[in-house]
Amino acid sequence: MPKASELKSGSIVEIKGDPHMVESVQIQTPSARGGASLYKFRFRNLANGQKLDQTSKGDDAFGEISFQRREVQYVYRQQDEYTFMDLADYSQFALREKELGDAVNYLREDMEGILALIADGKVLGVEMPPVVELEIVECDPSIRGASATARTKPAKLTSGLVVQVPEYLAPNETIRVDTRTGKFLGRA
Repeated sequence: MPKASELKSGSIVEIKGDPHMVESVQIQTPSARGGASLYKFRFRNLANGQKLDQTSKGDDAFGEISFQRREVQYVYRQQDEYTFMDLADYSQFALREKELGDAVNYLREDMEGILALIADGKVLGVEMPPVVELEIVECDPSIRGASATARTKPAKLTSGLVVQVPEYLAPNETIRVDTRTGKFLGRA
């Protein structure tokens, strides 16, 4: 059984009978003598998509879930369903937008490098790669002479996500975005 101190972003544990994925972890170390480190978790319930915030001590144990990760490709979107194809056996499955959570902000057609989380033959959700490349669809015009350390501006990407980018970037440029934080990392 995994302990709170062993969990990291992307880990999957059982809480009250449902599978939960760790979305973020914050560690607080009290300054008082004998104070144990506290781990603040944000979990996402993979069965219904709800978020759960929980604080634990480092030696608190969580339930273990057996699951497998399989490489999939995002194929297309139809209304609020996103269709994926298993790259091992070419079978297809669809997930609703609420089941995907924030992953919908980073999907583009024919995207590979995504892992499907499968337990008992059922797809629980998908795990995005840490960095994705997306194209800027619209943003304010670039400013002549702007440097990399200058101010930022909002830019809308092909997936619909809006991120802050340096002023020198223009539409139709491809950038790298961190899927864990949603922040601009650099040009692709």
